[in-house]
Amino acid sequence: MNNNSSKNTNIPQITVIGLGIGELAQLPLGVYQILKKAAPLFLRTAKHPVVKELEEEEISYLSFDHLYEANDTFEMVYKNIIKELIEAASNHNHIYYAVPGHPMTAELTVEQLLEKEGNGELQVEILGGQSFLDPMFSALRIDPNNGFQLLDATAIQTKDIKMTQHIIISQIYDQMIASEVKLTLMEKYPDDYEVTLVTAAGTSQEKLQNVPLFALDREMTQNNLMALYVPPVQEDNVLYREFETLREVIAKLRGPDGCPWDKKQTHHSLKRYLLEEAYEVIDAIDQEDDDHLQEELGDVLLQVMLHAQIGEDEGFFNVEDIIETLTSKMIRRHPHVFGDTTAHTEEQVNENWEAIKRSEKETKDAEDSLLTDIPASMPALMQAYELQKKAAKVGFDWNDDAPMWKKLQEETAEWLYEVKQGNKEAMKKEFGDLLFVLVNLGRFYKLHPEESLHMTNVKFKKRFSYIEKVLINQGRSLEDTTLDDMDELWEEAKRK
Repeated sequence: MNNNSSKNTNIPQITVIGLGIGELAQLPLGVYQILKKAAPLFLRTAKHPVVKELEEEEISYLSFDHLYEANDTFEMVYKNIIKELIEAASNHNHIYYAVPGHPMTAELTVEQLLEKEGNGELQVEILGGQSFLDPMFSALRIDPNNGFQLLDATAIQTKDIKMTQHIIISQIYDQMIASEVKLTLMEKYPDDYEVTLVTAAGTSQEKLQNVPLFALDREMTQNNLMALYVPPVQEDNVLYREFETLREVIAKLRGPDGCPWDKKQTHHSLKRYLLEEAYEVIDAIDQEDDDHLQEELGDVLLQVMLHAQIGEDEGFFNVEDIIETLTSKMIRRHPHVFGDTTAHTEEQVNENWEAIKRSEKETKDAEDSLLTDIPASMPALMQAYELQKKAAKVGFDWNDDAPMWKKLQEETAEWLYEVKQGNKEAMKKEFGDLLFVLVNLGRFYKLHPEESLHMTNVKFKKRFSYIEKVLINQGRSLEDTTLDDMDELWEEAKRK
C-alpha cells in the first residue's frame, strides 16, 4: 500500500514495514519479498521472533535496541529513533524501517514519522504486517463492537480508562511497566480484579494467563509479544466512583419510574437545600472532620446534579454545558497559567481576574451598576461585605481605620438615641448602619463577617451546652437556675 499519490524524489522516503504478530510464515508474500531486498533496513527492535528467521536468510539490518539502554524514558528513545531515521533517509534518500505488528497499531514512532510527512520533511510508505489485535480478539473471544479501548502501557492515565469496555493494553515490556500499569488500574478497579496476560496471540506460542490485578507485575515475564486484557466491569458497585454512574442514578431518580420527591423538584424548590448543604460543608471544615467533609461535599454535588438534570429535562442545559462553562471560565480567567500573562503574587492574580471580568461585561448594558452582580439572596452580612469590597476596588473606601472608628461611635450614638426614643423602625435602621460599619472595620483587618460570627456562634453553642450538661448532672434545669448561677458556669466553660 502506498499512501502517496505521487513521489517527490527530492524528499527523503521511508518505507515502513510491519513485521506482523510473531512468525515469518504469517507475513504477506509481498512484504516478505520487500524485506529480502530492503537496504538499508532499520528495526525499532530486534527482539521479535520474525527477526531470528530473517537472520537465517542473511537479511542485514540495523537495530535501535541500543537506544532503549541509553535513554531513561520512552519519549527520548522515540525522539532519537526519529532523529536517526531522518538522518539516514537524508543520506540514502530511501530507507526501510520495520516495526512489530502493523505500523498503524500502537506504534508511536510511525505516528511521529507521519507528522514529519505532514510537514513536508519526508515521504512515508506504509506496508502492513498483521496487527496483534485480530488474534487478541480471537484468543479472548471478545467482540470489539461491544466497546473496546486500546491503551499504551507507557502512557496510560486513569482518565483514559472506560471501565465498561473491553480494554487491551499494549507495550507491556517488563515488570517495571507492569507495576506502573497495575498501580494506575488499582486507582479504579478492585485490587483482586481478574485480568488476563496474553502472550504471542495468534501464534503457536499463544498463552493466556488469568491473574488478580495486585499480582500483575509478579506474574509478568519479559516478552515483547505480551499484552494485557482488562474485561468490562459487570458489578454495579465497582462503578460507584464513576461520574457517569452518578449521572445515571440522578437521571433514574428523575425518570418516569423514579422517586416521587425527586421528580417534583424544581430549581426554586431546591434553593434552600443548596444553602443548607453549603453550611454543612462549612461546619465539617470547622470540625476538621475529613470523612464528614467528604460526605457533605457529596451532598453539595447532589444539588448540582439535580439542577443539571432539571435543566436537561426542560431542554435548557445539561451537566456537560455546566462543565464546559466552568472550564472555559477557569482557563479564560487564569491567563498566567494557561496563557502568556505573568502573575507572581496573589494581588496580581486578583487584578488580572477583575480586569478579565470587566472585559467580559463590556457587552452588557452600560447602565448596569458595579454592584449588579451581587446576589440579593446572599446573607445580609456577606452582602454588606461584598458591596463594600466592590466599591473599594474603584477607590470608594477609607485609607485607614481611624475614620471607621469615628463612624462607629457616631452610629452607636444614633442607635442609642433611637433606643431611648423607642422607635422600632428607626432603631432597626440605625442598628443596620452600626452593623454595616462593623463589617467595614472587619474588612479593613481582613476579617470576613460571616466567618467571624460563625466562630462566635460555635463558641456560644459549646459554652451553653456545657451549662446544660452541668445542670443535668446536678439534677437541675435551666428554668430553675438563676442568671448568676448560669453566669458562673459560663465563666467556668470559658476557663475550660
